[in-house]
This record gives sequence, C-alpha cells and structure tokens, in this order.
Amino acid sequence: MRRADRLFQIVQLIRGRRLTTAAFLAQRLEVSERTIYRDVADLQVQGVPIEGEAGVGYRLGTGFDLPPLMFTQEEATALVAAARLAQSWVDPAMARDIQTAIGKVVSVLPPVARASAESLALFAPAPSWALDDATRMRLQTLREAVQSRHKLRMRYHDVIGSPSQRVVRPLGCFYWGKVWTFSAWCELRQDFRGFRVDRIDDIEVLPERFQEEDGKTLAEMLRRLQADPSRVM
Repeated sequence: MRRADRLFQIVQLIRGRRLTTAAFLAQRLEVSERTIYRDVADLQVQGVPIEGEAGVGYRLGTGFDLPPLMFTQEEATALVAAARLAQSWVDPAMARDIQTAIGKVVSVLPPVARASAESLALFAPAPSWALDDATRMRLQTLREAVQSRHKLRMRYHDVIGSPSQRVVRPLGCFYWGKVWTFSAWCELRQDFRGFRVDRIDDIEVLPERFQEEDGKTLAEMLRRLQADPSRVM
C-alpha cells in the first residue's frame, strides 16, 4: 500500500470510531505501531485535527471531513451482500432503514458497479427458527432504549421458566447466531446481567434516562468479560 493511501485509510478508520488505538490501526493496515505513530504525527502537522496520543488512542476532532467517496464495484457488492444478510436478523425499523440506505448507495454508483450490485445472486431468506415478530419488536425497543439511554422495566423468565421483574439500564444488544441477547446494568442485582430477548415477557420504557457512571458502563462490562471470558452477560 502506498503511503498516501495508508494516510487516507488512517483518517477513515479514526473517524469511524470513538477511540482508535495505534495497535488497531497497525493490525488493520499491516504495519508496525511505530509507523502508525509517525503517520499520525505527519497528519497532525498537515492540519488534520487528530486528537489523542500514543499509548492512549486517537479520535478525529469535530468539523473535519473528507470529500464524498465513491465505492468500488467490489465494495458496493459487499455492502449489498451484508445488507441482505442482516435484514433477516434485525428489528423491523432497522431492516427498513437498511433497505433505504442501500438504495441510496446503489443509486449513485457508476452504471457498471450498480449493475453488479443489483444483480448479486446472494440471498438470505429467514430460516424457520428465525426471530418471530414479537421478538423482533422487543429487539427494536431495546435498541432504541440503548441509544436514548432510557431505563427499562421488564418481566423476564429464565431457562427453567422462573419469572422476575427488573429495572435495568440497557447497554447493548448481541447476536449469537440463533438468538439475540442484551446486556444491562441490573438495579435489582447491582451488577451486569445478560438476558435473552426471546425470554422477555414484557418491556416498559421508563421516562427516566440514565447517565454513564463509573463501573456501570458498556466499556466496563466488556473489560470484565475480557478479563474473565467465562462470565456470560
């Protein structure tokens, strides 16, 4: 990869994430971390508002953007493939948004790339054990609550059918191949907990919103999982 291309890719990768480490960039671009440090320093000298430092991570300052990019034929085809695969496994609102987004992408492609993407012979019909409508709607409620940071009150039953009622701070939704789970800070247990979406009997979105607190965030939950992968949340 030419250095100019690598610098461009560094900006793209940093602006697509909240915080990007040199180790992540080095792995993605197949260079050393020392090379990343040098490249980032050069970009900063050139006026690209990359904030952060070596050993911590980088993020792109506000107000900076690059001209619109044109997808290659291969990239456009990959996007269409990913969209078709995803639509069977997300909630109805997101499935509609995926279809709209892909339509916008395809509409601005050059004719050859557009024809290739639209003619892709890859389909993902929902199997018999796919999400039922009720689970898909619950997934939408959970996803929206994660984004808006609204607390939830829910009735839930475990693997043996024992019921419980919880008030939780929803943190994230996770797909495991056949089932969706969501992780939350449980105010009853005062700890992180994971729940299968298809075992939720009822959800109520509460008017109260929550703020991030040390020890109760998604980042902290993922840190604990990394330290002890045997914990399932």
